[in-house]
Amino acid sequence: SSRPPARSKVGMSKIAPEFLKTCVQAVFDGSNDRKRKFTESIELQVGLKNYDPQKDKRFAGQIKLNHVARPTMRICVLGDAYHCERAEQEGVDFKTADGLKSFNKNKKLIKKFAAQYHAFLASDSMIKQIPRLLGPGLNKAGKFPTLITQAESLSAKMDELKSTVKFQLKKVLCMSVAIGHVNMDIGEASDNIKLAINFLVSLLKKNWQNVKSLHIKSTMGKSQRIY
Repeated sequence: SSRPPARSKVGMSKIAPEFLKTCVQAVFDGSNDRKRKFTESIELQVGLKNYDPQKDKRFAGQIKLNHVARPTMRICVLGDAYHCERAEQEGVDFKTADGLKSFNKNKKLIKKFAAQYHAFLASDSMIKQIPRLLGPGLNKAGKFPTLITQAESLSAKMDELKSTVKFQLKKVLCMSVAIGHVNMDIGEASDNIKLAINFLVSLLKKNWQNVKSLHIKSTMGKSQRIY
């Protein structure tokens, strides 16, 4: 029988808002009961079904959530003179072209440098030079820089990176993304979760029919099944 086409609004009708709120509250309560010395992330854990990573097209997509998901994300600016000056003023790590040249294309040093940060921002003039200065190192680490123009505010661009989540199907049918942290309020966390799930479902070949399970948990806490 032919099914009606999946509407993008089909999204959260599968998860009742009140139930989601209860689960988010449980994650927050668990985190409050055992306060950690760091800010725990809230992770969305996804289990997929009816997908064959060998044969089916592997999807990848990213979406900017409404609220900053990873406030402690480490970002480095690979900048021209203007952006390096801005980064210095705002207390953000930065590297100039000469700084990158000093790695001498040493793969070990570049790998170590890439591992120090979650993401990179780069000025237009720098992005073009990165393959020449660093080789494929940042690309291999999945951290090729995001472009920042002089018209954009550095702090706003950093918040955008801290609010962006990426879903990518690799060789296994499960994935986990950080969609928030335990210091945000429940409404903000629920909002981010809804947006992330709707986006993920839109990437899937058969939408909700490919979703086996959805859990949320804090870094060190128990997981709560929401679907």
